[in-house]
Amino acid sequence: MSCVQATSKENPKVEALPSSLDANRMPAHIAVIMDGNGRWAQAKGLPRMMGHRAGVEALKRTLRLCSDWGIGSLTAYAFSTENWSRPGDEVNFLMTLFERVLQRELDSLEKEQVKIRFWGDLTALPKRLQSLIDEATDRTSNNKGIHFNVCTNYGGRRELVLAAQKLADRSLKGDLDPALIDENIFASELLTAGEVDPDLLIRTSGERRISNFLLWQLAYAEIHVTDVLWPDFDANALTQALVDFQSRSRRFGGLEPIAPAEQI
Repeated sequence: MSCVQATSKENPKVEALPSSLDANRMPAHIAVIMDGNGRWAQAKGLPRMMGHRAGVEALKRTLRLCSDWGIGSLTAYAFSTENWSRPGDEVNFLMTLFERVLQRELDSLEKEQVKIRFWGDLTALPKRLQSLIDEATDRTSNNKGIHFNVCTNYGGRRELVLAAQKLADRSLKGDLDPALIDENIFASELLTAGEVDPDLLIRTSGERRISNFLLWQLAYAEIHVTDVLWPDFDANALTQALVDFQSRSRRFGGLEPIAPAEQI
């Protein structure tokens, strides 16, 4: 998953940046809401679980493309705090699938310098999965490639509440003057501390909600909605999202567009 631009002749594993994209105007961070696995399976007469398996392959494709095309961070909404309300057999399947994917892919992620992190309340996950997450986070912590952030048992409102509680606790202990709390201090208590905010949010399957995802961090993200179901999300769909992104005039509340170097 080299971030170096190369042609397929130089390295068959690396996909060159499409000519329709400007390498100097790529987003630094893409967030994705991976919607449509169940509908994809249903349309093919398959069990919903097969849609989730296909969704994993789509995520792997997207991660490789983002890395190949020089995008620094990819954040995927893998499992929300609301997803526990799904049927028990589907939730159990997803937990097992997460475990199997981590076991199978960790060596490759480590070798290709991907830095993986998990954001959410991980204490509610099965113990075996928690152990694998700890191992993956530790083994890739010093990697220099793309940041791959997986939101697991994540809820944006819950994240904001926890950040407020941490700041309140620091204030009660006398370690922080409440009057000094600003956006930077607040952001430092979020799960995403240290990561640049997403420039682009992609949501598949045509849904037009952000579904309690990165509520603070998406404040100025460009939003691209596609009717493509997540398992079918491929290089063409990602290219269309990036062409859409590069067509936007990003003023951040001002009157003049801000140059890419100033956005990061």
